[in-house]
Amino acid sequence: MRSIFLNIARLSIFIGSLAISAQTTSVIDSGKLESATPAEVGMSSERIQKIEEMLQSAIEENQIPGAVALIARDGKIVFYEAYGEANASGKELEKDAIFRLASQTKAITATAVMMLWEEGKFRLDDPVSKYIPEFKDPKILKSFNEADSSFTSTPAENEITIRHLLTHTSGLGYGAIDSDERIKKIYAKAGITELFTEEEVKIGENVKKLAVLPLHHEPGEKFTYSLGLDVLGYFIEVVSGQDFDEFLQERIFDPLQMDDTRFYQPSSKKDRLVAIQHKKDGKWEDFPNTFYNTNYPLTEDGTFFSGGAGLSGTAEDYAKFLQMYLNGGEYNGIRLLSRKTVDIIMGNQTGEKFNFPNQYYGIAFGVVSKKGEIAGGQGSAGTFDWGGYFNTQYFADPEEQIIGILLKQTQGNTGDETGWKFRQMLFSAIDD
Repeated sequence: MRSIFLNIARLSIFIGSLAISAQTTSVIDSGKLESATPAEVGMSSERIQKIEEMLQSAIEENQIPGAVALIARDGKIVFYEAYGEANASGKELEKDAIFRLASQTKAITATAVMMLWEEGKFRLDDPVSKYIPEFKDPKILKSFNEADSSFTSTPAENEITIRHLLTHTSGLGYGAIDSDERIKKIYAKAGITELFTEEEVKIGENVKKLAVLPLHHEPGEKFTYSLGLDVLGYFIEVVSGQDFDEFLQERIFDPLQMDDTRFYQPSSKKDRLVAIQHKKDGKWEDFPNTFYNTNYPLTEDGTFFSGGAGLSGTAEDYAKFLQMYLNGGEYNGIRLLSRKTVDIIMGNQTGEKFNFPNQYYGIAFGVVSKKGEIAGGQGSAGTFDWGGYFNTQYFADPEEQIIGILLKQTQGNTGDETGWKFRQMLFSAIDD
């Protein structure tokens, strides 16, 4: 009997070691993000104070109801503060508040994909149909009937690859927020679930419905913002054999100690979720339910793990994720990605196809070009960034080892200028 128990124990240890080996210890140990004074990392306290004043003025001028801002340099957090209100009832915003990250999810999903790529599970230019057969023989939209949302299509010349999905060049659309009204209606008729939902649907079901719908254009032809990262969430399940949420938890969130980042937050964290607000008649109101339920992160037993937009979390959690990239794929002695893989992720994957003149698109991020550096206010060439649907944004500059995160939860045109001001003023605070 004792030998049976010993064998069970050994098996448990073995299984545990498999989970641990999902990421590896590194010969480099950068340590954890810790607090420091601006002067300790070559930044001006006086100029950072001007950022505070700017954010406070934006609230007083009714541009935003509240915000959390974080600045880090050289692995040290030098500024982390909350301003304003968390909801229209006047609740004070705390710096550990939980925000809907929306498209900030994309970089995390792309990172997970590249972790599997490092393990030799696939090639970037593999057709996705090799893993999700429903994507075989894609078709491009030819004509559309407004009366009933029916359409005709023509066969594409190329298959959609993993690289196309990562770089938004697949030709897939984005349904409810797509710029093409025809695609919106086709996706709606097909019952495509997207963005933020409380529906009991799994990503695999959704992706298989999406796979047979027409594309905007030939795969690889253009940059078209899409549900490609949702497809890759399901792809991760197929390749890894794990549920997508479990994969992220074990492979990214636990190693980085991102304790508050989830698709669905537990009830114990309900009060920390910031309300989405919009401005009506000059006053801030909690945003009503429209094509999405604003409380989707609190869904009990949620099953829809949107790889493009579903996560929520804190500014500090996301700073840990960005610091891992600034460290060349390592954080606190744990290596998630090789330095060479990070180089690939930051490389120009889209040529001239990306729609922003001072940036190119890599795998996971927009990246500032040399032209963008010279234009000013965006950081050094190589600075990587993105944002989210509810007015969140981040950037990280590898040359200056700087992270900037500004989180808000608003909808509609509010006259908000804090985004560009925060970024421009942050780089102006360098004092070394």
